[in-house]
Amino acid sequence: MLEYHQVSKSFATQDGAELLALNNLTFNVAEGEFVAVVGPSGCGKSTLLNMTAGLYQPTEGKVLLSGVPVLKPNSSVGFMLQKDLLLPWRSVEANVAFGLEARGVSKSQRLKTANQRLEECHLANFSDYYPHQLSGGMRQRAALARTLAIEPEVILLDEPFSALDAQTRIVIQRNFAETIQQEGITTLLITHDLGEAVYMADRILVLSERPAVIASEINVDLPDRGNPTARRQNPDAIPIINHLFELLKLKDATEIA
Repeated sequence: MLEYHQVSKSFATQDGAELLALNNLTFNVAEGEFVAVVGPSGCGKSTLLNMTAGLYQPTEGKVLLSGVPVLKPNSSVGFMLQKDLLLPWRSVEANVAFGLEARGVSKSQRLKTANQRLEECHLANFSDYYPHQLSGGMRQRAALARTLAIEPEVILLDEPFSALDAQTRIVIQRNFAETIQQEGITTLLITHDLGEAVYMADRILVLSERPAVIASEINVDLPDRGNPTARRQNPDAIPIINHLFELLKLKDATEIA
């Protein structure tokens, strides 16, 4: 479980003033739950994710993982970004095995795990390829396989699908959603795509303008959490998306793909 207790985060500006990004956030993410966070650009969504990853600390309050304060990066937490960050000099197989290698896992075991994850991500035939030989969608699937290879308890997602074309994004969303549901991985997603939040999450937190507070919390009462494609086709998703658009003062979402 992830727990956030009265979490605030401030940054120093160039003129020495203090900029409050997040203000007194309190919420939990249950084990195996998928929570999406949406909000205006610059409201502190990525700041929240970076604190969860242990990359820096709250100014006030605390973030807990399984009851333990998050004070530094944790090997049980996986992180996926918009950029795949594959190492260009390593094969796809070696990239997927990289986290296990850093932990001192034996070569035979890490290659076995890497190839298992590549199979799950439909990249088994590309293990000997290098990143420059893959399409953008294949590279992001390789990044997903690398994240899953370390068997994380928690996965943090900072808009990992946003740079993909629509068709590829749908395929990878489905692949990811199926896997994390089957394995019971706790997931926190940052996204600007309100449809994506509804199609993938159990619950959505809506942040306000900076300094961000939790302006609203929405339970996504739809079946098929492990199948974003089915949710996309569910007419009951549209009112939820439209409600998010209203909360964020955006235009109607009826035409959303």
